[in-house]
Amino acid sequence: MLFDFSQQVLRTDASGMPLGWINYQEAASCYHAGSVLYACGKPLYTVHGGVNGVSGLQSRIEINSIIATAGEPQSKWHHKANYTPPLTNKTLFARDAHCCLYCGTQHYYSDLSRDHVTPLSQAGLNTWCNVVTSCKRCNNFKAGRTPEQAHMQLIAIPFAPTHAEYVFLRGRRILADQMEFLMAHFPRSSPLRDRA
Repeated sequence: MLFDFSQQVLRTDASGMPLGWINYQEAASCYHAGSVLYACGKPLYTVHGGVNGVSGLQSRIEINSIIATAGEPQSKWHHKANYTPPLTNKTLFARDAHCCLYCGTQHYYSDLSRDHVTPLSQAGLNTWCNVVTSCKRCNNFKAGRTPEQAHMQLIAIPFAPTHAEYVFLRGRRILADQMEFLMAHFPRSSPLRDRA
């Protein structure tokens, strides 16, 4: 059987709160170190190690699509009320489904740009709730104006994702069991629920 070793493993803290994505080598290290508390989802990989000189048995680790690990201090700040995930173009474009929120057209990554709804030149902030994905053509036309000043209509309201939504936005080729797990952590009103 051939494995696609680019498939990511969803890592959570002990309570099941999503932390992020790791590759199969990092997952195997967690299993080997004994830090995997439990695993769920379907098995993704079986990693074979060396042969024990005494028993003659080969070590083997089965890696599931979702693993909960012990001792993750970084998860503590994900639960805070004022937590906001870092804003990057990759996650912004993923939030907006690679669609220009002015003309409504989907574009390749290279044809997109970050637009500040209230421009920085008009005291706008570089925050999730003030930025949208825009094609370069629409962004150039809007320039340093607000949508109202440029007579442009936003087709969706920008929002700041929760940490679980952010983990979803950073994922590639998310498996059905991983998506179901992440969606359990999305707010009920999340616009990202429609994509699953």
